[in-house]
Amino acid sequence: MDYLIVKWLHVLSSTLLFGTGIGSAFYLLLASLSKDTAVVAKVSGYVVIADYLFTATTAIAQPLTGFWLVHLAGFPLSAAWLYYSIVLYAIAIACWLPVVGIQIRLRNLARDAALRQAPLPPAYWRWFYAWIALGIPAFFAFVAIFYLMVFKPVAFS
Repeated sequence: MDYLIVKWLHVLSSTLLFGTGIGSAFYLLLASLSKDTAVVAKVSGYVVIADYLFTATTAIAQPLTGFWLVHLAGFPLSAAWLYYSIVLYAIAIACWLPVVGIQIRLRNLARDAALRQAPLPPAYWRWFYAWIALGIPAFFAFVAIFYLMVFKPVAFS
């Protein structure tokens, strides 16, 4: 029973982590492309809140529940699929950590522009492109992790 509960927690937290990331990225992308500073200011504020409430908590829960599952299931830590999952997770989190600061900058730049009723400044767009550049590898790393977790390919072992 412990295994099923931990597995459920792991799947739930991965769903929240990936879902919040995809949802936040989608809404911030569309808001930014609208170039409506009031919309960008509002949406980017929500994205920052979502990062703290959901992404940060589940980013911590994932390795905790993952290693607990490995222990309960008796998987060897030397399994290649597990090793690659851990490496990909480290890459995704390494991309996400600077994104938190970038999203705060984007929010602040958008709020300032909205208050001044001015367009988004060039600095906003520089940070926005950096945000996209970090989001793409994180997205593909999580997709690959889902594959490895579901299929646990023997070819990788």
